[in-house]
Amino acid sequence: MALEQVKQEKCTEFISDGMYHKLEALLQKDKKSPEMLIFVLQQAQNIYGYLPEAVLLRISEALDVPKAKIYGVVTFYSQFHLKPRGRNVIRVCQGTACHVRGVSRIVGKIKEELGVNVGETTEDLRFTFESVACIGACGLAPVVMINGDTHGRLTADKVPLILSLYE
Repeated sequence: MALEQVKQEKCTEFISDGMYHKLEALLQKDKKSPEMLIFVLQQAQNIYGYLPEAVLLRISEALDVPKAKIYGVVTFYSQFHLKPRGRNVIRVCQGTACHVRGVSRIVGKIKEELGVNVGETTEDLRFTFESVACIGACGLAPVVMINGDTHGRLTADKVPLILSLYE
């Protein structure tokens, strides 16, 4: 799929000419190498921040891998994302200790502050809000991780201040 064709079809997922050219350079290097699929998907996600449908179709075409197989790989591995993600990823622990110590109040306050539900990203792409089974910091329950930072012994009233630390 040439850049001109992408523009004609208004595939805005390619975002910029620079990103498109980076993807094409990647695909030329690994052209027709289906065994490179996961590596190519990782690199494409590094370029775009997620894997837009038009990018997956271009990878399918370049590596001669069926679209169904690509979607199977992308949906199997949690490292791949089909939607844009925020600059800051909030992970709320749903483990037993956090549950018992009131993580539901923390979740409610984050929803209120950001205006998004768990599994969503804010419109300004500032935050992606996720739920995880366990962070492994039970002694600090309830716990939230933002990017690599752990925030423990949280209360709902601390949430606005913590969120303000992340632009």
